[in-house]
Amino acid sequence: MDLTLKKIKKDPRINSFIDQTERYIRALGYTDHGRRHIDIVSDRSKMIARKIGLSTHEQETSAIAGWCHDMGNFLGRTQHHYWAGILFSQCYIDESNPDDISQIIQAIVSHDKDDLKIVDKVTACLIIADKSDVHRSRVSSKNIKHIKKDIHDRVNYAITDNKLSVDKQKKAITLSLKLDTKFTDIMDYFSIFTVRMNYCQKAAKYLKYKFHLTINNTKIA
Repeated sequence: MDLTLKKIKKDPRINSFIDQTERYIRALGYTDHGRRHIDIVSDRSKMIARKIGLSTHEQETSAIAGWCHDMGNFLGRTQHHYWAGILFSQCYIDESNPDDISQIIQAIVSHDKDDLKIVDKVTACLIIADKSDVHRSRVSSKNIKHIKKDIHDRVNYAITDNKLSVDKQKKAITLSLKLDTKFTDIMDYFSIFTVRMNYCQKAAKYLKYKFHLTINNTKIA
């Protein structure tokens, strides 16, 4: 069976894992890791793959990895990338091309593990797509006082616009953010996102691209 994102989205097993993850993450009070997030990550993974010139098949593989990368969260945040990879393999290991399955598992497991070496372009696309998703729509709480107390909520809520672009000619991938400095200080962003941006740089370097960050029309890196 050839895997497609359309088939994956209709799979009741995958949907159950995602539903359970959404419930679990809401109970923890964390930022969104459910359908809003995975939709964006899946779309961005495929977009990056397309714009850097990967094959149509690799673009679809990138989209699938993006859709499934966080579905293991309900089994535990710390090792959620491993859980997601295991769950995916259990669903499809006997149903699809083993090379495709191993590539998707590699991407899922590597998306949140900085000590793993990036050895695949699909993995690199997923990392950038995932780590670039910062926006106020990820914040589940409606209580402004609560949001201001939690640095992850505060920083995400302060980001009012987020655009990711790929310039194949200049070999550059750029994340452009608008940050409401009245809501939080720009240093708060770096206190929790520096590691993620470094991971984006590592992934971009693997693709032979440079990763740039722009905040409020000012180039940071």
